[in-house]
Amino acid sequence: MLADESRSLIGWREGFIFQRLNPLEHQDWDGFLLANDISGFFHSSAWARVLVDSYAHVPCYFIVREPTGFDSDSRANQDSLSSSSLRALLPMMEVDSRLTGRRGVSLPFTDHCEPWSDSSCRWQDLWSQAVAYGKSRRWKHLEIRGPDAPPAPEAKPSLQFYTHRLDLSQPLDALKSRCESSVRRAVAKALKAGLQVEIADSLDAVRAYYRLHCLTRKKHGLPPQPLKFFEKIHHHVLEGGHGTVILARHQGDPVAGAVYFHQHGQVLYKFGASDESRLDLRGNNLVMWTAIEHFARRQFRSLDFGRTSLAHDGLRRFKLGWGAAETRIQYFKYSLRHDSFIQETDRVSGWHNHLFRLLPLPLLRWAGELLYPHLA
Repeated sequence: MLADESRSLIGWREGFIFQRLNPLEHQDWDGFLLANDISGFFHSSAWARVLVDSYAHVPCYFIVREPTGFDSDSRANQDSLSSSSLRALLPMMEVDSRLTGRRGVSLPFTDHCEPWSDSSCRWQDLWSQAVAYGKSRRWKHLEIRGPDAPPAPEAKPSLQFYTHRLDLSQPLDALKSRCESSVRRAVAKALKAGLQVEIADSLDAVRAYYRLHCLTRKKHGLPPQPLKFFEKIHHHVLEGGHGTVILARHQGDPVAGAVYFHQHGQVLYKFGASDESRLDLRGNNLVMWTAIEHFARRQFRSLDFGRTSLAHDGLRRFKLGWGAAETRIQYFKYSLRHDSFIQETDRVSGWHNHLFRLLPLPLLRWAGELLYPHLA
């Protein structure tokens, strides 16, 4: 039912079409984004497919576009995107859980997914459409992650995070010189220790990374995402040429690794992990420098280090050590039951961390498989 509803025409205003749709029902979605100069990975159909196939979340993206020339009531006008111009976009997915409730998120498990609009329109016009739709669907709240401006004048952010971006268009010597001296020493130490680097997009590489991911999540007292989630990333992202796994091995064993997403000249550091017992080998540093070198040589323009909690000073210093520029991103959460914006506390640590650290790894993975379909 909801899949059919998500293709609905919301209405017309000043010659523009307001529409709610499921991008996975449009084969030309990624071309449509690129034609309108939207190149962010999280807006892509690949990421939408990962979320849908992993957790059964339902896409309901809100757009404003110019008409295609068909009659306003025709099915073709609603389904054809290739010949129309986008004016505004607000990606959204419905997360429906008996445990945590039904709500709209833009987008689940996403560091930031900025709404977009051109000079002829305001994406905030779509916010009101999302609020109205959320009320009709009985959402508890809706959340938007990383907009360049608040959704409403009275809005205050629910949470804030650091984000870091490195310009890859510089020569490699310049990129290396921007790194802190401690970072350069760590990379040299990793090479001297004989670490070997693997750059891959295979399922075996994803599974090797996932083992490290589980170890790191246990160290931080958090359940890992299900293996199925990473297998879907491999199928929809890496096999499509939009992702890379980089592993550092010592005597054949993976000691550090990372997963990168990339699209249209931009790279995103999405996941990183390591074997805590081998941190002295500085595998994390070698993996990141390998990524910088690899993507810079291939003419990528920038590396996004993802979000960092304001309380994670160690991770923040790690990212700053590469010469990345630091900014802040804001999340906004709106209660549809109280018609007001919500402010939250970043639950980066708490009693739950101590509990999860005590669990054996198989039980921790089982907890992740149970919990993540209810989270966002």
